[in-house]
Parts: sequence; structure tokens; C-alpha cells
Amino acid sequence: MTYIDCFLTPVQRANKANYEKLAHISSGVVREYGALRVVECWLDETGTDISTYHSESARESLDNYGTMTAAAGATKEETVVMSWIEWPDKRSRDEGMKKLIADPRMQFDNMEPVFDGSRLIAAGFRPMLDHSG
Repeated sequence: MTYIDCFLTPVQRANKANYEKLAHISSGVVREYGALRVVECWLDETGTDISTYHSESARESLDNYGTMTAAAGATKEETVVMSWIEWPDKRSRDEGMKKLIADPRMQFDNMEPVFDGSRLIAAGFRPMLDHSG
């Protein structure tokens, strides 16, 4: 069964182009080490509000709901990137990530930091439902 690494990251809006560059480099290397799919999503700050995800009978005041921005701890100058990596299984993920973090192409020592890695929220997930096909 597939295994999913999920990430939530606050990123300065001014760093969008640099983040996209980093994401393209990283995606290629991650796929080299066995990832099936890499998805990077920049928060749509003009998007729908939480009330559209609930029926009228279940809907509460907007003040009662959390936000991705709050969950990521983003400041007023930041937005949120949500990312995930799909692996064939957990064993492939563990082997791939071991190689990935040792790969010199993933060190980015020659680049200005694009985001604060200590604020990255990350976790692994085992899918329980997949209606993709």
C-alpha cells in the first residue's frame, strides 16, 4: 500500500519564485529515489472559506474554525505551502528518504534559505481510502 509524506510550511510570499525553483529541483531528486508523485500547493488566499465545507445545518461561525495559516504558524508576510510525496510503500519511503537526505543536490548550501526548516510540519500517513481510479 502506498505511503504518503505530508508537509505544511510557512513561506514568505516574496519567496514564491525561489520556493518553486527549490521544489522543482527537489521533486526530480525525490522521484529519482522512488517517489511516485510529488505535489506542491501554494495556498489560494482568495479561495473559499471554511463555511463552504459544511452543510448549513452543521455550519458554525467562521471564528470557530481553524485555518491552514494558523496551523502552519504563518505570519502576516507569509502564506502556506502544503506538499505531499506519494511512495509505493513505507519501505520504499524509508530507503528513498535515507538516500535523499544524503544527496548533495538536496543540501542547498549555495542558496539563500527559502523557508525556515525548523517550522516545517511533517508526518507520514498510511492511506485508508483512495478513490482516485
